[in-house]
Amino acid sequence: MLQLVICLCYNVSVRFWFALNTLIDLNGDVMRIDKNNKKSIRSAFGNALIEVGAINPKVVVLDADLSCSTQTQMFAKKFPERFFDCGIAEQDMVATAAGLAADGKVPFVASFAMFVTGRTYDQIRNSVCYPQFNVKIVGTHGGITVGEDGASHQALEDVALMRNIPHMSVVVPADSKECEEVIKYAALHEGPMYIRIARSNVPVIFGEDYHFNINKALVLEEGRDVSVFTNGETLAEVLVAAEILKKEGISVEVVHVPVVKPLDIETVVNSVRKTGFSVTVENHSVIGGLGSAICDILCEYYPSKVYKIGIYDEFGQSGNAAELLEYYGLSADILAKRIKSKLKGEK
Repeated sequence: MLQLVICLCYNVSVRFWFALNTLIDLNGDVMRIDKNNKKSIRSAFGNALIEVGAINPKVVVLDADLSCSTQTQMFAKKFPERFFDCGIAEQDMVATAAGLAADGKVPFVASFAMFVTGRTYDQIRNSVCYPQFNVKIVGTHGGITVGEDGASHQALEDVALMRNIPHMSVVVPADSKECEEVIKYAALHEGPMYIRIARSNVPVIFGEDYHFNINKALVLEEGRDVSVFTNGETLAEVLVAAEILKKEGISVEVVHVPVVKPLDIETVVNSVRKTGFSVTVENHSVIGGLGSAICDILCEYYPSKVYKIGIYDEFGQSGNAAELLEYYGLSADILAKRIKSKLKGEK
C-alpha cells in the first residue's frame, strides 16, 4: 500500500479542513487503514511517560496496584523515586496526587477507567478540579473491549462523569501515536485532564509526524451524505465502514473527535451544515458521552437530527473484544448497515 503522510491545514472562510499526518492509500479517495497493523496503546502510554519524565523531573506517576496492566511499570523501572504504588486505594491515590500537584509536581494518575473515575469521583471533583490542580487522570481499559473481565471492569460511564466536572478536559485518543502526543501535551499544559485509553491493541492510524491539537477535531474523510463523529478505538471501525459505504454510493464524512471537552464547535457545526445528518459512534454509553456532547452543540448552533450509536443504557458483559464490538453493533460491517438504514429512513 502506497502511503503518504499529509500535513495540510488551511482555513477557508467558514470552515476548517484537516488532513493531519494520516496514512492515506493513494489508490482511492477513502482513507484506508490496515486493521492487522496494530500497536499497544498502553505501551505507548508507558513509553510517553518515560519520555516526559526524562524531560521534566517534576513529572511523577501514581498507580493503584495495576502497574503491569496500565504499563506505568515502565516509568517505575526508569524513575523508581518518582513512582508511587498506592495499592488498591484509588481515592487515596487521587488525593495524594492533588497534594503533589499543590507542591508543584505534575502527577499522572493511572488505573482502570472503571476504578479511576468511579471510585474516585468525589476526590477528582473536590480535590483536583475545584482547586484546578494540575493532575492528569489516565483511565486504561475503557469501554466494552476490556473483554472477559466483564461488566464490573467495563467503564461505560467514565467520559460522562469526567466531562460534567468544571475545569476538566476529556481526551480519547484513537491510536498509539495519538496517545503519545496527548501525554506529551498533558505534561506541558496546566489543568486537570482525563485521558481514556483502550486495553486492546489498536490499528495504526496516524503517521509519525502527527501532532495533537486540543482545540481541533479532525475531518479524516470528506463526505456529503452523513457526518460520522467518533473517537478512540471505534475510529478504525468507522473508517472501514466508510469504505464499505463508499462502494454502495454513500459518501461519509468521518470526523475524529479526540477531545470531547473542550469540543471543537466550528468543525462539528460546519460538517453537519454540509451533510445535514449526524451519527455518533462511541465505545461508551450513549448517555453523557461523545454523542451527548455533539447533541449539546447542535441543539444550540445547528438544530438537526443525531443518531447515537454506542451502549444503550445497559451494562457490558464478558466476551472477546472483537465479539463484543460486533454484539453491541460497533464493528465496521454492522456500523455500515446501521448508518445506511438510518440514511434511508431520513430520505
